[in-house]
Order: sequence, then C-alpha cells, then structure tokens
Amino acid sequence: MRLKDFHRIDMRADPKTGLFAIFALHDLTLGPALGGVRRWAYPDETTALADAVHLARAMTAKNALADLPFGGGKAVVAAPGAPDGEPGPPSRPITQAELLKLGDWIQDIGGEYVAAADVGMRVDDLMVSRDRTRHLAGILPESDTGPRTALGVFGGIEVIAKRLGFADLAGVRVAVQGLGKVGMPLAELLRDAGVVLTVADIDQAKTTAAAERLGATTAAVDDVLAADVDIVSPCALGGAITSAVAETIRAGGIAGAANNQLAEPCVAAILKRRDVLFAPDYAINAGGVISAGLEYLRSDQFDAYVGQIGPRLERILDEAKATGKTEYEVAESMAKARVARAA
Repeated sequence: MRLKDFHRIDMRADPKTGLFAIFALHDLTLGPALGGVRRWAYPDETTALADAVHLARAMTAKNALADLPFGGGKAVVAAPGAPDGEPGPPSRPITQAELLKLGDWIQDIGGEYVAAADVGMRVDDLMVSRDRTRHLAGILPESDTGPRTALGVFGGIEVIAKRLGFADLAGVRVAVQGLGKVGMPLAELLRDAGVVLTVADIDQAKTTAAAERLGATTAAVDDVLAADVDIVSPCALGGAITSAVAETIRAGGIAGAANNQLAEPCVAAILKRRDVLFAPDYAINAGGVISAGLEYLRSDQFDAYVGQIGPRLERILDEAKATGKTEYEVAESMAKARVARAA
C-alpha cells in the first residue's frame, strides 16, 4: 500500500480496555479530516489498515466533490467477531470504557480529525465519547446521517433513471443490496416514488420484514446485483462490484450508498464497455457527510449542498460520454482539481 501521500496515520492500542483503533488522515488541504468511525471485526491489523486507508482516500474525494471545507480521513476500530475469525459485524456492543478512550484519542489528534458515526457505530455511542472530545459531528437528532445520505442517493437514482430513458421513477425496477441505516430509508423513498423494489440483506429476517412492509420481492444478498432490474443500488459494504459482477450485471445503471463499491479501478472500464452507467459512490452518497460537516460548522445550508448532488452527477455523466472516460475517472479528476485549486 502506498502511504506516503497520507498526512498522518495513528495506530493505537489500550491494554486496559482492549481497544485498538487506526486513524488515517489522508489530505488536509481543504481543512481538518472529516470521516466516520467504523467498528468491524477484522482478521488482522493489516486488513484493518487497508480498510482505513481506502476509506480515508475516498473521504478526501467525497468532501472535495461536495465542496465542503474538510479533508479526508477515517477511523476503524477493531472489534471481536465470529469464533472462526472471519470478518464481519462485531460480536458484542462497544463498552463505555472503550468509548471514553476513543474520545481521548480523538481529542489527542488535536482537531485534525472530526469524527462521525459509520458502520458498527451509533450516534448514541459517540455521545458517550463526547464527554472526552469536542471534535465530533453528526450527533444531533436532526443530523441523522442515514436518511440524509439516502436523499442524495435517491437523487442519483433519479438521474440514472432519466439517462436510461425513464420520465420518472414510477415503474422503474431497482434492487437495493443492504437494508441498514441508509438502505432502508432509501428503499422507503423509492417505494413512495412508485419504484418496483427488490431487496436483500445479510439478515434474512430483516429482508423478509422489509419486503412485506415495502411490497418488495426478495433476493439473496449475493445474487441481488445480478437481478433482472433497471438499476442496482449497493448499500452494504464496499467492493461489491467485482469484475465478475460487472461482466454479468443485467441492470443498465448502478447508484448506491456503499463506499468503494468497485472492487478495483479496472471494474469501471468493464462497466463502460458494457454501457452500464455508474454513479460514483462518493458523488451521490455525500448527504451524510454534508449533514455532519455543516453541523460541525453550525451551518444550515444542507438543502443547498445536497441539492447539487444530482446536477453534479449530470456533469460527470456528460463528461464521461463526451470524452470516453469512465465516470470513476471523471469524478476523481473533479475532486483532485478542487484540492489542487485550494492548494
């Protein structure tokens, strides 16, 4: 892994609480690094570091593209998991002692990192850490990042549907992979817009309950991206769009909330060759970080910022079509250009 372009990487362990965390601060040209704290069961420290690095780089691009005055960073907290050592959700909740130590560590970084909730961490958890640090964002009730992220992704799906020839979302077939704090409110928005839904989650009980409530059909979480639909929306963990998925996907477009959806950059070229439109994840899933960042800045401009997500995706798609570049390449160029201008 190339780490020389990172502003700072801290790996911290506390023997008393058992807490282990990695803070990856990528680029602070635009301001302090803003990014979530992810708590997950990793098989080893190298895997945890790789996750932090990839997520931090994506946050630099996301914050830059959203025109926020923040750099990119991420924290990952290693949690106990399944007995077989497989990566996955934590096997127990985080303790108060761990949360207080996490707050100490965030405060130690001295304002270079502003933390928000991410996978495996709740706002209520960070409220405990708040006793030890003031560098937290997205912790007020009105700043719930899940529904606000869903708003931007919904706008992205509207743009992709329009590019596929639909006048509106009524009757458009969309498959949502992952029914967490973003996937579920997104599915509700899509249902209200008349979308024909297919849903999937690793929790089968959640999938069944959501399908009944939303009037959706169900699919296995590993099969849903190959469903016979118009648009797929990956809203679980990253890396879901592999080369194999890109070669066999039947949908005409991809627009989801998950970070780092492409398993590797070359996947974008496969999608381009097969005429599958791709909404770069950090271009449309920025609603949560916009909400958190503006809360930290005490700004009420959320509607104005999130309202730019759809038009920005339009520009990305236009440039990709005109130049032959992938949507991924265009979005990367736009984000890097903003950082360069600020530098």
